[in-house]
Amino acid sequence: MAIEEKYIEVKGLKWFYREAQPQSSNRNQTEQPPVLLLHGLPAQSYTWTEVMPDLAERGYRAIAPDWIGSGLSAKPDTRDFPYTPDAFIDALGSFIAALEIEKFHLVIQGFLASVGVQYALRHPEQIARLAILNAPVTTDARLPWPIQQLGIPLVGEMMTQDPLLVDRTLEKGSGFAISDQDLDIYRRPFLNSSAAGRALFTTVRRLQLKTAMAEIEAGFPSWQQPTLIIWGQADPWLDFSQAENLAKFIPNSQLVPLEGVGHYPQEHWSQKVSDALLPFLRRQEV
Repeated sequence: MAIEEKYIEVKGLKWFYREAQPQSSNRNQTEQPPVLLLHGLPAQSYTWTEVMPDLAERGYRAIAPDWIGSGLSAKPDTRDFPYTPDAFIDALGSFIAALEIEKFHLVIQGFLASVGVQYALRHPEQIARLAILNAPVTTDARLPWPIQQLGIPLVGEMMTQDPLLVDRTLEKGSGFAISDQDLDIYRRPFLNSSAAGRALFTTVRRLQLKTAMAEIEAGFPSWQQPTLIIWGQADPWLDFSQAENLAKFIPNSQLVPLEGVGHYPQEHWSQKVSDALLPFLRRQEV
């Protein structure tokens, strides 16, 4: 199943996104809501390229954007984009509106992608189902040192200009080596321009994790949409107990633990992710 690479300009910001369309013969008679997949730090939409064909083959339109400041999307100066959670949430809403998407399934993973959960809590009428993979979503979450240091003045400004930060962060979080082929894609923005490093530095500095987690934790008890929590139990940064606590907050939730899987489940265990995600999306609610 081919994945298309596309650009769209929305309110002066150029978004890059990947899209996998189902073949007409695979579509259900009733069109399914599309699936929007959001990446964390310091990944890109490329992280979802093993899962997206599985979704398309089951009749779902799969869309994975690079966040503003990441991958091949725009990396504006802070005068034009403040890189705060509210800025990302507003930009995401504009991106969704530009694609003329009214209702969708949302899948998020990692630090920064948690702003997608904030978006969902603020716009529940747009969300059909929510899937969370190893992401900060409770007040117990802390920014791990490998990411935290990327936002330290001077030190972080130097580190985010080194393309090898991608190797160190992704491999530290996952516990496994990333292939050279994949690393070539993840490193490319940092090799092409210093803007990628500056955007990452500013994003980490302005993540406002404590405030964001308070909003998420306060919002989940009244959340009604079906929610799937897929959690790599070997995550060195987000303990499995956070997933268990999250499941208690959400009335209509399902927790799927993945033994031996780290912070980025979709990187090395994409089939396990698809095996959990697809039945959840297709499940009939009683």
